[in-house]
Amino acid sequence: MLGTGSSAFMSVSPRAIDSHAVRTEAWVRADGAAAAAGVELRPLTTLADADGVVRVMIAAWGEQLVRREMLRALGDSGNVPWGAFDGGELIGFVLGWMGDDPEVGLHVHSHLLATVPDRRGRGVGYALKLAQRAQALDHRIHVVRWTVDPLMAQNAHFNITKLGAVCDHFHRNFYGDMTDVLNRGERSDRLVVRWDLEREPTGSAQSEGVVVLDADAGAPVLREGGVPPAGRPVLVRIPREYQDLRERDPALATRWREVAGDVIAECFATGRIVTGFTSDSAYVLS
Repeated sequence: MLGTGSSAFMSVSPRAIDSHAVRTEAWVRADGAAAAAGVELRPLTTLADADGVVRVMIAAWGEQLVRREMLRALGDSGNVPWGAFDGGELIGFVLGWMGDDPEVGLHVHSHLLATVPDRRGRGVGYALKLAQRAQALDHRIHVVRWTVDPLMAQNAHFNITKLGAVCDHFHRNFYGDMTDVLNRGERSDRLVVRWDLEREPTGSAQSEGVVVLDADAGAPVLREGGVPPAGRPVLVRIPREYQDLRERDPALATRWREVAGDVIAECFATGRIVTGFTSDSAYVLS
């Protein structure tokens, strides 16, 4: 059973969402972040909106990841995607849907977040995530989950340090073989993010722990003795620019994928989860 919150979320009118009729603190924060990024937040409910999402997908991943009719269905079913507009142009979006699991119950599964390449790093993605947060809180949903490649340092900083999320599960090859330009030829290892929406969207400054995976001249180096038993936090370093590494040295990138996956899995096996990400590109697991 999904509980009473499910029907409220699924039956909400797109027009009601568009009006921001209730100016909650969460919406004020989201709109402020959008203004700082130079965009306007709007719900995506029409076929024209779906076409705009497809254009952003292709710009970000090199292919269409979700069919146009699915985007239309999401917008009409209450699982309304949100877009960031610069004037009349859609330059970013976030989409997900209601989910349920035995650990957190009713939640939003956030499946895709993207901006066009020339608007990355300017706060657009942050504004979109805050819109997603506000939408969920409007309907008494307090957790958002999504998956993330553990070797993407910029995403780790965004999710953990900026949003204040944690990663409480790890899966090897979660999606199997993927065909988009960012993931093609890679094992699709994924951390599962848990974003508790009642917390302030800011992360931990914790950066101390036993280093169990480090780097030497760009190559992964394991701590002698492996991951210690549960107790002190541990640090797992990853490359700062993994995508660039893939271009320069595919063999070394594959080595990082294998070693980091093994170490992260071992850390989770001790009961640790990812609770922080340091300025020098290391996960904190505690």
